[in-house]
Amino acid sequence: MIQSECLLLRGLLGFICLLIMCMSAAPDLCVPLKTVRESLNLSQRRRFMKMNFPINYTIQVYYEEVFRLRNISRLNMSNEEEPVLKRDLQELWLLVSQRGIKRVLRVLPERHPTRQKYLSNLENLFRNFEAVYAQQNPTDEEREPPEKIRNISERLNDPTYEGWKSVTPKSLLDNCYRTMLCLFKECFSKEDDSYDCK
Repeated sequence: MIQSECLLLRGLLGFICLLIMCMSAAPDLCVPLKTVRESLNLSQRRRFMKMNFPINYTIQVYYEEVFRLRNISRLNMSNEEEPVLKRDLQELWLLVSQRGIKRVLRVLPERHPTRQKYLSNLENLFRNFEAVYAQQNPTDEEREPPEKIRNISERLNDPTYEGWKSVTPKSLLDNCYRTMLCLFKECFSKEDDSYDCK
């Protein structure tokens, strides 16, 4: 009798441990990313990033803050000694996208509808995604990103850098959207207008 109660107790404890492990598992990366995608849809980008700005309005950004599909292709060119991992590109995308949003926010007045109704919310969605991404992809202290990625990061953080480019606010988010679909293909169905990263 005591032996069967011990076995039952062990089974119950094992079940509780398994339940705790399942509940503490990292949240799905695709859930917050799909929320970002919904906010970046074309009608939202057109409405808030084009129609709420003067015709041909541009802002000054660092050259590296214009992150296009061809940048991914260029960075992906095989370098046997220092391969660029998908994670490197995803982290770069996240950094550049958040910087682009901040650039646009800096030029907008406090009461501008794009700031209040769109970009502030989008900035929060990116922060939420960044938290989930960091939880699922803990930093590997031993691995340094490839030199190509390090160079881009250094230029992005250099206050004296002179590589400026004029872009429309909408084009920043257009690039963000396209590269997101490319770099996180596993989160979007084949029916989505996914882009080829070649």
